[in-house]
Amino acid sequence: MEKTKSILKAEKISIGYRKGNKKKVVAENLSFQLTKGKLTCLLGPNGVGKSTLIKTIMGQIPTLHGDILLEEKPLTSFNLQELSKITSVVLTEKIITGILTVRQLVELGRIPHTGLLGRLSKYDLEIIDKAIDATNIQYLTEIRLNELSDGQLQKAMIARALAQDGEILILDEPTAHLDLVNRLEIMHLLRGLAESENKAILITTHDLEVAIETADIFWLMQCGMPLVIGMPEDLIINQQMDLLIPGKGLVFDPISGKIVQKDKKCNIPVSGPQIQVKWVKAALAKKGFSQNLQNMEIEVVGEPFSIFLKEKEGTNTFQNIESLVDFLQLHKT
Repeated sequence: MEKTKSILKAEKISIGYRKGNKKKVVAENLSFQLTKGKLTCLLGPNGVGKSTLIKTIMGQIPTLHGDILLEEKPLTSFNLQELSKITSVVLTEKIITGILTVRQLVELGRIPHTGLLGRLSKYDLEIIDKAIDATNIQYLTEIRLNELSDGQLQKAMIARALAQDGEILILDEPTAHLDLVNRLEIMHLLRGLAESENKAILITTHDLEVAIETADIFWLMQCGMPLVIGMPEDLIINQQMDLLIPGKGLVFDPISGKIVQKDKKCNIPVSGPQIQVKWVKAALAKKGFSQNLQNMEIEVVGEPFSIFLKEKEGTNTFQNIESLVDFLQLHKT
């Protein structure tokens, strides 16, 4: 299959749950496709139906209207054994088999191909070794799962999914509960795996800043609306990122790539080196000094770091941002 061809797609489907003759529609009019070689991030507020969409794509629950096509065939035409050979999943539930070693966990990824009591062939062992190498966890193979950090365990889970050798890899909040360094590492790892292993990778995440840095495609999900799909950079330019934060007094700042309060942007004149100016203005905005400094200018000097607050009465000099903010809070509020 060509790298640029979609492996899974849907057109105007409805998703939700059936109970007897009753239907509960969670979302409708959803169209999307997953492409091999690309990392796709599904984002949206809690409660809009992201988990339901993921379960539907995994084949756990049927669509209420329309078909999801996997390799150009209806998803419902595949049995669970067939799906497990095509789609690998990493969920957020904690592993309770802590006595397993990392290698034993990764070996479990071959179960769809060998069965629970299946014997690992030379080919299976090669796939397992490749998954371990791809996730750079060679040094962890003999460590038990209950001795791993959260980041290490997440890498081991991704290796298990890779050993399953499906063409689609689905991960539910893979960076939840991780620190910033591990969040970045996991997301860059997934981005690299999509390219190097030619996988269609779909993840759900609330980690917007890291997702912008790593994802090829965003699916933005809103309550009662179709998916908004595109490259993160295109969605930013087209001012569509605010769809993630409706009605909460927050906006997406296209310059910083962050969600900020509407009235917290600093418009005070600050001149000087770009990095220092950025963080001086960020600190002022955080403390509420956005536009209420009358007849003042601030100049920043990089070496040595100094801040000059210029007023009609004269100039005050500060050696750090904290002292500037303290002065303003004391004298200007």
